[in-house]
Amino acid sequence: MNGLNKGIRKVEMSLKWDPSPAGEPPTDLDIVAGTYLADDPRGEPAYVVHFDSRSPDGTITLNRDSTDGKGFGWDEVMTIELDRLDARYARVVVGVVIQQRPAERTFVSVIKPAFRIREGYTVLTEDDFGGVLGATAATVAEFVRDPADGWSLHDGVQGYEDDPATFTRIMGRLRRS
Repeated sequence: MNGLNKGIRKVEMSLKWDPSPAGEPPTDLDIVAGTYLADDPRGEPAYVVHFDSRSPDGTITLNRDSTDGKGFGWDEVMTIELDRLDARYARVVVGVVIQQRPAERTFVSVIKPAFRIREGYTVLTEDDFGGVLGATAATVAEFVRDPADGWSLHDGVQGYEDDPATFTRIMGRLRRS
């Protein structure tokens, strides 16, 4: 990496949605991030960070977690410190999972879902999941390390129809165009 181009250094992934109507089970969305080793960038994730885990080195942290969308503003927030991530990691894939208990749901049944990824005050990407309404999970961004230029963002929402455990295992496979 040269001194003039540092690439993306530290990002914040924010997720929001409105609560379920009165009398209906709560809707629970979760941010997940998978890290991938340079020698197997499309294989199994080295580790996955979500509501019930953390990164071993503290570079990926879930700062806010909601189980029902009743927060003000952004319901879930995850910080990813790419500039501190060990050199053996070449990719970080970020996604969103809809928990399937107590009711099965896809994005079409989530009220006003949206995400935003920003670095500092600069919004890098944002979306409302309108292109993946039949999905139960989606990848929303891929950060890729280039030894010369640092980290770059490859954005785009890609839907999946898998349970949360399967999704976290396959979310880093080759993205469809």
